[in-house]
Amino acid sequence: MSKRPSLSRPAAVLACLSVLVLAGCGNEGDGSSDTAQESTSESPSSDSSAASGKTATCDYPSDGQEPAREVDAPDAEAPAEGTVAATITTNFGDIGLTLDAADAPCTVNSFVSLAEQGFYDDTTCPRIGDQEGFGILQCGDPTGTSAGGPGYSFDDELSGDETYPAGTLAMANAGANTNGSQFFLVFRDSQFPPSYTTFGTIDEAGLKVIDAIAKEGNDASNPAGGGQPNKEVTIEKVTVS
Repeated sequence: MSKRPSLSRPAAVLACLSVLVLAGCGNEGDGSSDTAQESTSESPSSDSSAASGKTATCDYPSDGQEPAREVDAPDAEAPAEGTVAATITTNFGDIGLTLDAADAPCTVNSFVSLAEQGFYDDTTCPRIGDQEGFGILQCGDPTGTSAGGPGYSFDDELSGDETYPAGTLAMANAGANTNGSQFFLVFRDSQFPPSYTTFGTIDEAGLKVIDAIAKEGNDASNPAGGGQPNKEVTIEKVTVS
């Protein structure tokens, strides 16, 4: 179940994204993300703006697959307001994130839980696409194959109006409601169907880091959606403030 952002954009891009979200956004929910739902679980860290107490109830059932790393599923109750600051430290530099708990509480809850358990530490990002209408870096699978995940899945949190401009953080998936640990960082305005849960934004410094990664090129194994980065991209750690 590779999760690549099904580049359902232009046919190729659309198909590619699917592959991306499935593969890049691969297996786990690949990039891993699926159908949106308005339930949430308690995310351990939330920004000062998320302190009023509104919560959502989330469900993280087993997906029947062996987890890429042993982790506990997130709490079922998640903060449903405010934002959470996070940083992805890579061998190319830091990528700053602002996670939107109000818009995607269950997704943010899962991401924060996995980050705090070290699930993303010392992992590689197996896919990058850099072309007109499609620019993403896909990460989140400790196996580095775009097929691994945390051993659980959760539903999409979608409105149907999602767009994917540069600076968007979204889940990769293998179809509706198959989100896991894989996600993709959008660094070029991308034409995807509203099938991937968006759960945050990337800061300007982070976009420059991803641009540097893109300049190294990729093996173009998927003409419509890029391929493995020519220079290995390693997530050293993900921290949540």
